[in-house]
Amino acid sequence: MHNITPCLWYDGNAEEAANFYVTLFPDSRVDNVARSPSETPSGPEGMVLVVEFTLAGKSYIGLNGGPQFPFTEAVSFQVRTEDQAETDRLWDALIANGGEESQCGWLKDKFGLSWQVVPVVLLEMMMDPDARKSARVMKAFMQMKKFDIATLKRAYDDEAA
Repeated sequence: MHNITPCLWYDGNAEEAANFYVTLFPDSRVDNVARSPSETPSGPEGMVLVVEFTLAGKSYIGLNGGPQFPFTEAVSFQVRTEDQAETDRLWDALIANGGEESQCGWLKDKFGLSWQVVPVVLLEMMMDPDARKSARVMKAFMQMKKFDIATLKRAYDDEAA
């Protein structure tokens, strides 16, 4: 059986990122921190080179590779939330201390990694076979940064919209 583990390239702050991320999700932890046994192009001997961590039961690697390859929106993590409180908690934590909001549930954390914080109910409404309902929901969420579940539900239910 093959195991695929995403490796995230950081500019010297992989350990800080991992320590932050594991505070946000249950079944999360930093599993291992490996220091460089010698000088590398990305830093001196003894620096944190690799951080292995688990988020919500899934394994990740943070590599301190240097500034050559910053994150882009081409890769993001989608987090499905159960309610507005969870949506708000994760959104606020991820944009804190230098993160930035974007449109339609997207944001960047202070490390530059893109996230999508998406309520499960939004996905359910978008899959409704009634195209008019899903179109109203889409029109509503296109105006949002952080998703507001009550507003989305009103759009879904309101045939006059």
